[in-house]
Parts: sequence; structure tokens; C-alpha cells
Amino acid sequence: MLKRLVFLLLFGLFMQSVIAKDLPDFTELVEKQGAAVVNISTTQIIRTPQLFPGNPNLPENDPFYEFFHHFAPQVPREQESQSLGSGFIISADGYILTNAHVVDHADQITVRLTDKREFKAKVIGADKRSDVALLKIDATGLPKVVLGNPELLKVGEWVLAIGSPFGFDSSVTAGIVSAKGRSLPQENFVPFIQTDVAINPGNSGGPLFNMKGEVVGINSQIYSRSGGYMGLSFSIPIDVAMDVVNQLRTSGKVTRGRIGVSIQEVTRELADSFGLPKATGALISGVEKSSPADKAGILASDVILKFDGKTVTSSVDLPRIVAVTKPGDKVFVQLWRKGNTLDVSLVVGELQETVKKQKTQGANGDDASSQSVLRLGLTVSELNDDQKNELQVEGGLLVEDVKGAAARSELQSGDVILAIGNIEVRTVAQFNDVLKKIASGRVVALLVRRNDGTVYVPIRLDEK
Repeated sequence: MLKRLVFLLLFGLFMQSVIAKDLPDFTELVEKQGAAVVNISTTQIIRTPQLFPGNPNLPENDPFYEFFHHFAPQVPREQESQSLGSGFIISADGYILTNAHVVDHADQITVRLTDKREFKAKVIGADKRSDVALLKIDATGLPKVVLGNPELLKVGEWVLAIGSPFGFDSSVTAGIVSAKGRSLPQENFVPFIQTDVAINPGNSGGPLFNMKGEVVGINSQIYSRSGGYMGLSFSIPIDVAMDVVNQLRTSGKVTRGRIGVSIQEVTRELADSFGLPKATGALISGVEKSSPADKAGILASDVILKFDGKTVTSSVDLPRIVAVTKPGDKVFVQLWRKGNTLDVSLVVGELQETVKKQKTQGANGDDASSQSVLRLGLTVSELNDDQKNELQVEGGLLVEDVKGAAARSELQSGDVILAIGNIEVRTVAQFNDVLKKIASGRVVALLVRRNDGTVYVPIRLDEK
């Protein structure tokens, strides 16, 4: 019995040593690169109006409260708002990379190094779309990070973050790459690196290292229901960040390409409806008038397969590829149209910071009689003149009730049907005539105006 216990004890120690050998050792990486990671603290002065101190402090229900509130002289009251973040030194002469949201609206920025030295920093430039900011401190001979290539990262690979979560300087956390090329809501231009590295408030702007000690990303966002770490962390690839940095240093701003289209993902049903062999590319659901795409002859219902020689596998790929294309460049676009591939050329425009929104759907069409679309089970009405002017379209059908085959789709009451595939529809009779010619069981794609955008909705036709 004693021999058995001794054997089990020795075997357990052996297995622990084997497991320990297989786990990564981050100590050397932290010792070499940790000094280049900095703590960033910001101060914002918030000014709010205050009644002149000599005025009486009256409750809101006092009859003289309104008089003093509206007519008494007011002076601003100043309050300080402070926040913390992280950053890292990219050049020995004091250039520092962090998130734009870390320094947004800051009146004063203080950078603290690991040796406790503190410097006032100025913002060279910031880009909110990518959430990247470049700072400069007046110092030389500083330790700096080594930049790596995020394209070489593999899912499952170990990575490490250094930062100041909740103000705790030089905190180290590690994990693995969970996914690459992630898209987040309102973040179309950044293919995020997803990790399970513990990231918390204060880590923002800090570096993400690979096992070679190279920076491959900037820790930017977390997914959380509680406000703290939940295993989903997102980092900006360092090559994307450095492209922004180079533009900020040379011109003080970031320019991005645009072509003026609305897009959506190509589902299996939509691919079938357009005769596309597989669900790939970016489906054009709308083309802005006089835009580069419009001038090139690109149409709603076209599917972009390649842009400037780069394959568009998913709809999320297109904004990123277009954005990094220099405005004014002439590029070739490969389209899928009516069962065939087609190549067109266009001149890329420039994305502006503010884009004019399309008008939203207006009246309810009370002066048009409701009619049924036989094969879809829809109740629709033709747009009246006021609705056409509001939507800036020549015709369409307002969806009033959704039943039958349409009820199993994503079609909604209040949608305006503009086309079947690439065939415009203006009357119910025309709509029914087009549907009669399509075989049962086929999937058709309806171009729909919804709120301030357009989208294709796939519907499978029932038996006649």
C-alpha cells in the first residue's frame, strides 16, 4: 500500500513537471517589453452654469425660483473628470500609441513610465473610426516596443496583454487568440482580433503581444454585461493602427475610400435567388446617386466578388478593402450580375466624417386602396405621390400585412418593396405578373426600403 502511494505521488509530480513544461513562460517577454508600456491619465474640465453665489438658494417649488433661475446672472462652475488608460511607446523620441477614446475631450494628458517619471503629452492626431490616437511626450532615449505582423497570428496562439486595469500599473494577463477578422457593431473598418485575455477598464490602449514579444494589436474593447471582463476581448491589429499613425503624422488626418453603396450579407437563400453558385461576396442593396459606384454602372442586386484584385468573401470585407484604398485611385471591380461575372472600373471617392442620411419613410398611404399579392400572402398598397417624394423613388409597394410565405421571411409591415431581384415594381398588378412567371419552390429576393436604408429579403415561393 505504501509503495502504491509513493508511486502515485511520484507520478503526480512527474505529470506536473510535464504540464509545466508545456505551458508558456512569459517572464522574459515581460522583462524585455514591459518598460515600453505606459500609464495614461487624463483630466477633463467640465463647465456647468451656476446661479451667482449671492442669490438665495431656493427650492424648485418656491414662487421666486423661476425668476432667479431665468434672470439672475450665472457663472460657470468647473469640475474635473479624470480617467485612466494605457499606451505604449513606438519610438525612442516619445511617440506613444493608445486608443482615441482614452484621450477624447481631455484637457490634460499625463503619461507615467514604469520608472515613475511623468510627462505631459500632446495629441498629434486621433481617429475615432479606428479608435487610434498618437501622442507625443518631450523625451528621448525611451524604451520602445517591437511591432509584429497580425496576419501571421493563428487562432489558438498564446498572446499577452500589459496595461493598467483599474489603475493598477503594469498588470500582465495572458490568453489565446479566439478569432480573427471580427466585425463589431458600428466598427466596419477594423478587423478585430478576438482573444480571451482578461481586459478591463484601464487596459484600453495597451499592447497585445505575441510570444515573440512583438506587438500585434491595441487592446480596445470588451464584450460585457457587467462592465467587467467576460472572456471576450477585442484588439485593433497593429498594421491597421500604424496605417492610421502614418497618415496622422504626415497630414494630421485620416482619409478613407468610399464608393457609395449599401450592402448586406449574401445568405444561401439570396445566393440561390441570384443564381450565385455559393454564398459569397457583398450584395448591393442600394446605390447612391452620382456616387463612384453609380458612375461605374453598378446596380442594386449586383454582388461584388472582388475589389481591386482582393477577394470579397463576406460583406464585412468590402468596407475595409474600400476604406484602405486611396481616394482618386482607379480600381477594377468584379461583379456577379444575372448569372454571369462582369468587370467594371471606378474611381474611388473619399469618405467624409458626416454622411447625409436618407429620408425616412413617411405617410401611411391612406389614400391608396390595399390589395393582395397572391403568391406571397401580402397585403400592400401602391405609394402615393407624397410617399414617393418622401422616399425619393418613382414607385413601390407599401407592406401593410404579412401572411403566407412572406410571414416566414424577414419582411415587415411598413417595409416598401422596390424590386424583385433587379426588376423594379411600381404596381400590384405588375408585381403579381412577375411572380406568376417564377416557378414554385424558387427563392426570390425582394429589394425593400426599411427606415433609412435598403435591404434584400429572400422569400421562397409557395405552390400556386
